[in-house]
Amino acid sequence: MPNLQFYLGQRASSPDGFYIEDFHNNWYGDYSKLERVHSYIQWLFPLQERGMNYQAKELTKKEIEAFLEDETAKKRLVKSYKLMLDFYGIQLSNDTTGEVRRANNWRDRFDNMDRHTHNNLRITRILKCLGTLGFPHYQAPLVRFFLEETLVKGNLYNVNETVLNYFISAVIVQQQRKELVEYAYKLYEVKHQFVVPKKIKSTFREGTFPRNKNPIDLKPDLKQNGIYSDDSDDNTTSHQSVSLC
Repeated sequence: MPNLQFYLGQRASSPDGFYIEDFHNNWYGDYSKLERVHSYIQWLFPLQERGMNYQAKELTKKEIEAFLEDETAKKRLVKSYKLMLDFYGIQLSNDTTGEVRRANNWRDRFDNMDRHTHNNLRITRILKCLGTLGFPHYQAPLVRFFLEETLVKGNLYNVNETVLNYFISAVIVQQQRKELVEYAYKLYEVKHQFVVPKKIKSTFREGTFPRNKNPIDLKPDLKQNGIYSDDSDDNTTSHQSVSLC
């Protein structure tokens, strides 16, 4: 169980050779390293799918079950989450509910997200991992935060469409996904241009959306802006690869 062993401090990441405590103690706040290095995110937030680091290992069902029973591993996962939230200019304001808010450095960190769109993939990975390894209640608050920042406050231009089409879809609780889509629709300025995320259209196929006379718009998704960036190159976009870093 390489991912669980990593979180228990029994093995180092590969190929970098860092232990979980190294990341928590030495990488926190080192924004240049967190941006530049692309091989750590698969160890901090493992999934049941392969990412860009082929020396990282996919989660197995047995490993997930063991992780969920281990309080040390789960507490360290929260530390990893806080590490990356700080990198994105966000704070976990409530460890119990998962509520988040802007950090003091949010302007600089938001600018970094807009310039380096591979972070959209990283955040999608983080959301999926939280849902898999015992923190599904952390997913919706983070997605709601991004909806407010993009649709209400007009920030994170290059994250906007990713929130609607990928972040929401990563939320595993169906009712929360539906509520987030309805919330996004309420905030969306041009209602007739709102596109329901294709991965959760089936939630709304029956009747209207959301609980009023406005018909649901089920046209194909608009061309995405930067969300397919390969983690090896911040400035290229590809519709062939959506590997989550």
